[in-house]
Amino acid sequence: MSITWNDSAPIYRQLRDRVVAMILDGVLNEGDALPSVRQVAADFQLNPITVSKAYQELVDEQLVEKRRGLGMYVNEGARDALLKNERERFLREEWPALYARLKRLGLDMDRLMQESRKQEGESA
Repeated sequence: MSITWNDSAPIYRQLRDRVVAMILDGVLNEGDALPSVRQVAADFQLNPITVSKAYQELVDEQLVEKRRGLGMYVNEGARDALLKNERERFLREEWPALYARLKRLGLDMDRLMQESRKQEGESA
């Protein structure tokens, strides 16, 4: 897990978002253990309290569970719940501005799909 911290959000929130991305990307799957608080704190030179706060948010969101003496584990259904929430957030917060920009630029779905196919062909 490589992370570059920025000033746009608290570090614990950025760490939480990185774990969420790892779940969405399939790097962490249901039942997988998260790296220990001590390990993450040491790897990224963070205060263990910062790591604990990020992990606690994931517990509060029911994405991971604490297993006493064993650590934190990704809950069953965590990825599906995240996908649902992220899709709803995208449609509510990001899509309206993106759609308005596409309209302003005169781009339609056919053109966007053509460009996507071109890019997929170039990366293959």
